[in-house]
Amino acid sequence: MTLGENLRYGAEAAVFFFFMGIFRLLPLDAASALGGWIGRNLGPLLPPDRTARRNLAASFPEKSAAERDAIRMTMWDNLGRVVAEYPHLGKFTPLGENPRITHSFHTEVTLDSFPKGLMFISGHFANWEMMPILAQQLGYEGATMVRPPNNPFVARYIERQRGLTGPPTQIVKLNAARRMLATLRGGKAIYMLVDQKNNEGVPVPFFGRDAWTTPAAAAFAIKLDSRLVVATNKRMGGARFHVTIHPGPDFTPSGDETADIQRLTTMITARIEEFVRDDPGQWLWIHNRWPRAKDLAQMTPKT
Repeated sequence: MTLGENLRYGAEAAVFFFFMGIFRLLPLDAASALGGWIGRNLGPLLPPDRTARRNLAASFPEKSAAERDAIRMTMWDNLGRVVAEYPHLGKFTPLGENPRITHSFHTEVTLDSFPKGLMFISGHFANWEMMPILAQQLGYEGATMVRPPNNPFVARYIERQRGLTGPPTQIVKLNAARRMLATLRGGKAIYMLVDQKNNEGVPVPFFGRDAWTTPAAAAFAIKLDSRLVVATNKRMGGARFHVTIHPGPDFTPSGDETADIQRLTTMITARIEEFVRDDPGQWLWIHNRWPRAKDLAQMTPKT
């Protein structure tokens, strides 16, 4: 890093760790509540709020402005809580008499063994760190796919917090294919969030518009015949969550790998949309999920 980058990252990290220190001093529920208050009051003043407004208007044109604003404020409350909960990630577990994470399996889901690997697919629902924590605590050993923050000081902190009760192995999305292959071929699990824009992905419909989406989950499921399930996560009030494991798409390969990857990616994304529509306030609307015209020239679909 250059001197300028070190200074900038250092200043950013100082602010971040100041708030982490405050949240850490508070009991978990109090920290989460304070984070929600900050999110509700500060979030709408930040530039990403314009992205959230734009995304909600395009995705829910049938809803009134007041209804979309209510979704947006729920999102900001949740995001503030997620940030405040990072110093307390080690306290989240599905185990014990009064667990912070409860879970259920759809009647069609059985995960007794997965010799060809298992992929837990989800999106940025509620506190998205709960899915890998739950799976790790239930005995599904594996690795989390992550896109670390640009700030290296913040990235190291978040990596450490994730490993307290979640999977100790984290695979950075950039150049991750080899490690993903090794993990799945070893009969272990991969935990992936597949709802962010990927400029090198494939375009698939999401809320009626093409969104560039990672084809990795579909590609590995087809290539290795790995098991694929979809997880949803709902904040149940305060710092408590319920994770539901749903079956993956009912998919039979045709033998045309390129077309199959496109089709399965479309089916996975449709499932994510279904769950977002079911409770839109639980999802993170501040992503630039759909490309604008100026972005399209820079995007090259790949498989």
